[in-house]
Amino acid sequence: MTSETLPAQDLSTVRVAVAAALDRKALELRVLDLDAISDFTEFFLICSGTSDRQVQAIADAIVESLREVGHRPLAVEGYKHGTWILLDYGSFVAHVFDQETRSFYALERLWADAPDVTERARG
Repeated sequence: MTSETLPAQDLSTVRVAVAAALDRKALELRVLDLDAISDFTEFFLICSGTSDRQVQAIADAIVESLREVGHRPLAVEGYKHGTWILLDYGSFVAHVFDQETRSFYALERLWADAPDVTERARG
């Protein structure tokens, strides 16, 4: 399934997360469509914060906004340290990094074959 044929419900869920992250001033937000190249999720939402507290605030905003529309994460990793918080929602995974950790792991380079659908996800 390509991003052009993506079910509206999946994209609308990602859009809720994108809006929540941007509301908390997330930096360099990207949404990658992994559907054609991954078996474990359809999208990565990747963004950064300038401090551990902002990274946690971005993650909190995503969790709260999605909870309001009936979605709970399957798993949350890294919250305590606030350098890389992973929020697994099954159909998409949100990665909220501090800038140094994001640069080190460079997920966008690792998943360079994934189409960037950021503009579509901003809605």
